[in-house]
Amino acid sequence: MKSSVLFIRGILLLSAIFILAGCEDKSGLEKRTYQLVWQDEFETAGAPDNSKWASDIGGGGWGNNELQTYTNDVQNIVVANGSLQITAVKAGNSFTSARIKTMGLFEQAYGRFEASIKLPWGPGIWPAFWMLGSDIATNPWPQCGEIDIMEYRGQQPNIINGTVHGPGYSGGASITKSYGYTDKRFDTDYHLFAVEWGTDFIQFFVDDVLYKEIKPKDLTGEWVFDGPFFMILNVAVGGDYVGFPTSATPFPQTMYVDYVRVYTEVEQD
Repeated sequence: MKSSVLFIRGILLLSAIFILAGCEDKSGLEKRTYQLVWQDEFETAGAPDNSKWASDIGGGGWGNNELQTYTNDVQNIVVANGSLQITAVKAGNSFTSARIKTMGLFEQAYGRFEASIKLPWGPGIWPAFWMLGSDIATNPWPQCGEIDIMEYRGQQPNIINGTVHGPGYSGGASITKSYGYTDKRFDTDYHLFAVEWGTDFIQFFVDDVLYKEIKPKDLTGEWVFDGPFFMILNVAVGGDYVGFPTSATPFPQTMYVDYVRVYTEVEQD
């Protein structure tokens, strides 16, 4: 579907948006033309397309003291009504959810990576749209690199974060920036989260508004964003980044994904 779509992004001047901690200077934003090369529109009901997505299964905290066990059960992950739905479920003192990835199925260096998502909410809810370096098996994290296109604490439903991790700037020392609204929330409607990534930059966008650019000079360690990465979608429960659910956290909580699309840049004559 729409396999020949070109995405053209130029300078956007939107004044009605409040951006936490300021925004990047958009006056010199380069015009780029992108060719769509991969997409999932989530139009076929049932399990996610296994030619595009693989499931992570299990618990154990996932390196962040998370509480959930990931499954591929329909109560945790399903395509229905034109969207991918990842749902965190509570059963007694246990939690289940889902995490899917394109590892081994689709991996790309550079271009534009985007997803239209409506987020869940509540203390201790931690959804994300992110990427890891495809060489992670031989080049363990953080050396493989990580790009968090969208990361979100459910207790702050009007704020998201864009982040990179690498050697010398991982975990609590990562390079990150927040983007938020004063008058609306990310759990009430779909928003477009994207990065545009080149040989010496990573730019973070919400609804095509640039709010952060990272260059090699901005890092406190090695630039490791020069090879293919794969994409991940998940909803975690609890963990070091977000804290833990409280009695005020409603369950179940669902992240809705309308589509995921990836583009490569088209060279201009």
